Amino acid sequence: MKTTLTIAGSDSSGGAGIQADIKTMTLNGVFAMSAVTALTAQNTTGVTGILEVTPDFLRAQIAAVFSDIPPDAVKVGMVSSGALIETIADCLTIYRAPNIVVDPVMVSTSGARLINEDAVAVLKSRLLPLADLITPNIPESEVLSGISLHGENDMAKAAERISQSYGCAVLLKGGHNISNANDLLYANGCAQWFNGRRIDNPNTHGTGCTLSSAIAANLAKGFSMSDSVKRAKDYISGALEAMLDLGKGSGPMNHGFCLNGEYVKEQRD
Repeated sequence: MKTTLTIAGSDSSGGAGIQADIKTMTLNGVFAMSAVTALTAQNTTGVTGILEVTPDFLRAQIAAVFSDIPPDAVKVGMVSSGALIETIADCLTIYRAPNIVVDPVMVSTSGARLINEDAVAVLKSRLLPLADLITPNIPESEVLSGISLHGENDMAKAAERISQSYGCAVLLKGGHNISNANDLLYANGCAQWFNGRRIDNPNTHGTGCTLSSAIAANLAKGFSMSDSVKRAKDYISGALEAMLDLGKGSGPMNHGFCLNGEYVKEQRD
């Protein structure tokens, strides 16, 4: 069985972070492991507390995984401090981690900055150059490329510039800022559009985590970058179409929408 490692924060409500990553990786046919960067107290309405781990403890978690069950792919999610980003970059370099997918969580789709400028600088200088694929949203792509994005032509220019700057493939996520769900993969000097259908579901918490984790899982199984992105987008569409409705805010998707079998049956009266 192929294996994957997620390095990300914990979401106590289960819709994003390592919880979403592990669910996604499991449903995409790999064995999921984790190194936790932070504990959060959050639910569908917002975050009420964050407790970061120390760099030494994060290093210990990553070393424990690589020394025993080396992962076939690694997904890196939100890391809020420069010291933790440095630790991750050091570890991925030491262990020569394969198939690194970085979801560069810097700016929310609403435009709110999620990490400070110092951490962004470390992310750019240390972590992104190690990635095989990065998956920025529109605001993050603007930060990384220096280009204001107002349409698909701008997305193409930004993806090419980011790819050239960091030497990796880029999946630039269109999202609702460009009025469609079309994503652009720029890899090896070639651009490929992945058209996504609009799904009228307000519960989209954790979509970025889920997409990057599904791509990592498929890369671990040996699929090409293009096929991994296509399979991941199909998976996330299915999870959204399941129309799970939990919580008072923007709720989670149903990561287990395609799970069938004896062990999911409920008691019948």
